Amino acid sequence: MSIETILVLNAGSSSIKFQLFKGEASVLSGQIDGLGAKAWIKAKTAEGDKIVDRAMTDDEAKNHNSALGVLLEALKAFDPNLEVDAIGHRVVHGGPNMSEPQLVTPEVLAEVEAISSMAPLHNPHNLAGVAGAGAAFEGKPQVLCFDTAFHRSQNFNNEAYALPLSYYKNGYRRYGMHGQSYLYISRELHNVAPEIADKKVVVAHLGNGASMTAIENGKCITTTMGFTALDGLAMGTRCGTIDPGILLYMMQEKDMSVDEVAHVLYKESGMLGLSEISQDMRELENSNDPKAKQALEYYDNRIKRELGGLVACMGGIDALIFTGGIGENSAKTRAGVCKGLEFLGIELDEAANDRRASEAITISASSSKVKVMAIPTNEEAMIAAQTREICEAL
Repeated sequence: MSIETILVLNAGSSSIKFQLFKGEASVLSGQIDGLGAKAWIKAKTAEGDKIVDRAMTDDEAKNHNSALGVLLEALKAFDPNLEVDAIGHRVVHGGPNMSEPQLVTPEVLAEVEAISSMAPLHNPHNLAGVAGAGAAFEGKPQVLCFDTAFHRSQNFNNEAYALPLSYYKNGYRRYGMHGQSYLYISRELHNVAPEIADKKVVVAHLGNGASMTAIENGKCITTTMGFTALDGLAMGTRCGTIDPGILLYMMQEKDMSVDEVAHVLYKESGMLGLSEISQDMRELENSNDPKAKQALEYYDNRIKRELGGLVACMGGIDALIFTGGIGENSAKTRAGVCKGLEFLGIELDEAANDRRASEAITISASSSKVKVMAIPTNEEAMIAAQTREICEAL
């Protein structure tokens, strides 16, 4: 079937981010925030023209189904004759079996629902978006694109935890996240730096959530996030790698409940917890507080530690790519990470690095053995592309 117009949805607990694609071009983007409370919808065209920017009524904001009805009105305001051909959804966790995007069927939905406890803060809301889209766009094909799918190429050594083997067989594995971003970058390298596209590449997706992945020949070798989105790097409010004995101590000696521990790990840790100032890197970079400086140095150091492990697992490195909101925009973070890595063959060109990556830029020195770049990611475009591939194959 021919697919021209695709709506990409990223549904959270109280929000829905959306982009409308015609062909490969994004023509409309927006967001609904505050579902279940005081909600607001805004949308603008690719040229920046405002389509809608208003508060939603209580009836409109009561759930994802009602909110998608409002989104449908915004799409009609943009183009009264608009026909959406397919809907693509970001789903955070696909478990051990979802290694490719999936056309929505009752069987697929049942399997994703069954593993929702692996991503309790994400998957149920992603699936609510699917239900809402089914009501708003009745009869249109929907495709689920999983953040974890890109990492299913990991071998046993990089995927397994040293628990009894029965746990591995029951799905206790290193799944990784940000797969749409990594897939986009691995494909985009063929356009912007084909000489390294199939070589040994480490991609650092740095945002409020952050992870790193070793990629060779476009396939994931290993990644820093694990069973959940808590593992690996320090993030905005998430702790990253932690001794599990600390969690046992918190529960046994401090009598903290599972919910209390989870709140600390997900909401009070990371850069916010370390700095006691903010989770926003821009605010920390502009602060004169010693705690901000200490937190930023910790952040860079954690990236270096993970980089070393990824390079070892891959047996070398030909390129280091920064992406995500921080990776694309923070010259200070990129410089801090690369400082002292000359032994790996990484040398930064400070002048080239001193800018935001509104497009792909090379920031390594001409003498650097390892190519270093900052490349804007586009997860929504990747979801649209996969949705088109799946639907046109029907």
